[in-house]
Amino acid sequence: MTITQTVDIPENRQLVIDVPREILTESVIISFKPAVKKPARPRMTEAQEIEYFRLHADELNAEAEDVLSYQMPIFDYTGNRE
Repeated sequence: MTITQTVDIPENRQLVIDVPREILTESVIISFKPAVKKPARPRMTEAQEIEYFRLHADELNAEAEDVLSYQMPIFDYTGNRE
């Protein structure tokens, strides 16, 4: 069994490890390697966001309608509770 967990190393370089019950009480190997940080994706400008929504409006609206179709109404159209 292999368990991988990413942790931040604190300034004092000390970690406390809570071992999951699935790990037997026997010798184990713990190894450390630096995590590869993915470069941050540049944020869209407001103009780019507007263009994205314009290009994908039909698809986004269809998805929203699909999600809304699963909701049950809380009130009827007269404002009375059902």
